[in-house]
Amino acid sequence: MRISKSVYLLILTGILVIYYLVCAIYLHDLGYYNQESLFYIEKAKIVFEGLGNRLKVMGLTAPITPFYAIFVFTPFGYALAPILASAMGTAGLFYVMASSLLKNLKNDFYLWILLAMFLFHPGLIYSACSGKGIYMSLIFFFLFFINLFKFYKSNTTFHVSIASICLVTLIFCDYKFIWLTLFFLPLVLSITVHSLKLGEQESIFRLYQSINSPSLRRKLVNKTFSLYIILFALPLVAVLCYKLLNLTHASDLNYFNESPYATWNVLVDKLSFDAQTAGGNIKIPEISILLSARVLLFCPMIIVAVYLLRESTYQVLTILTPFALIEFLHIKYDKVYVGYQYYLLFIVLAFLCVIIKHHTVKNHFAFKIMLGIMVAVQIGMGGYYLKTSSIPEEKNFVNILFNRTDDDTQAENMDVANYIASLPGDQHILIDDATAYPIVAFTRDIRPLIMPYESSFLSALESPDKYADYIVIATAKNVLTGYTQLNNKYIIQIKKTIPQMDFRKVFETKYWVVYRVIAVR
Repeated sequence: MRISKSVYLLILTGILVIYYLVCAIYLHDLGYYNQESLFYIEKAKIVFEGLGNRLKVMGLTAPITPFYAIFVFTPFGYALAPILASAMGTAGLFYVMASSLLKNLKNDFYLWILLAMFLFHPGLIYSACSGKGIYMSLIFFFLFFINLFKFYKSNTTFHVSIASICLVTLIFCDYKFIWLTLFFLPLVLSITVHSLKLGEQESIFRLYQSINSPSLRRKLVNKTFSLYIILFALPLVAVLCYKLLNLTHASDLNYFNESPYATWNVLVDKLSFDAQTAGGNIKIPEISILLSARVLLFCPMIIVAVYLLRESTYQVLTILTPFALIEFLHIKYDKVYVGYQYYLLFIVLAFLCVIIKHHTVKNHFAFKIMLGIMVAVQIGMGGYYLKTSSIPEEKNFVNILFNRTDDDTQAENMDVANYIASLPGDQHILIDDATAYPIVAFTRDIRPLIMPYESSFLSALESPDKYADYIVIATAKNVLTGYTQLNNKYIIQIKKTIPQMDFRKVFETKYWVVYRVIAVR
């Protein structure tokens, strides 16, 4: 019996899942962790095992969509949940792209090219095995753009509505995608002008003709306004509602995006940039418009995509919007390096253009050879970009992946967590998870920990002898010491405020000290 294409695709996806899981668990056994996955692990532990009011943690942890995605996998263990989610999610991205491919292309060559990318591209392996939420951004980025192109083909607003829903989810996968709407504002006008049934072919003449005709002008305004409402109303309302939720529960509209208690990248991005720029060590490609040139080197297939869409100005402008996005992000967030995940967007977008425009190719044999060469180049450049990344976490991943050496970056946090686990169960430990969330993530039982989400935390800060038996303090050598109240200055201040209290050092590493609280009588 012949296997149908849908079953065949499911089998390939299943093999891909197994491949990713083997790689991810192998890296996990080598001790690989990253800050994003540790942050999700710690917050998930609070949601499922914490004491007190956990609603704020559950509703305001960001990015909220990848955070919720790991809930499904927590029964397999908190440490494995993020990597299970990313492995399954990246395989899901392959399934979504391959399904679209098989609907539009009858040639299996393109499917094998796509599979080769997912098997060997270091960036996609990074997405699948790191436990980060990159996979979810890629999925909804692909769905957003494919629905836009479906609208271009059918002129049916249903596809715009689906694109709007995908844009909402994309924003909640990574809030920086909110700026994508900025570059679609002028593009919508171009799309509307093209949708009008006019004799002129060039957009500028179509616009001129529409403006000078009262009936066409009225139709243009109505259609443009309608598209704006359908495409942007839902994302803007969703973001507004979420900000009001933050204002209600945290007294800050931007709490989800600016508080180290709500999102992992507030401190990580700042510390990463500070470390890279210390002593004037700034890498040239990160300080100018050369970012777009880096994209072309990373994904030369995007040039093919522009060529395939050359006859439609508004479609070319559509695939150029991500270029504008990353340039804008570099300018607006000038103290944050552009992450690897934003380069991966162009691989997804380039394959989408091949899927929808392959029929315009005249010499398919030459096109396939060129595509194969470009995929090989992209795989090589993907590894090179990770290896030379300005972000330590990305560089660390590829070094462990290829060198197969143990990762000891979290060794100290594990040691502190193991010491906390060795304490009697009735002891209470004061800890600030804005900076010490990796320690909490490695701690087996978080119920003895007093953390900022609990109402007793502020009281414990003022009178630790009444609430806590131990305190976890960041040392002066810890780069995070300036971002937490629980540092050496805190110990000195408490001793001045409460003279009858003393602290005894019971465990120490380079960056952390555990003190026992002693009430002197």
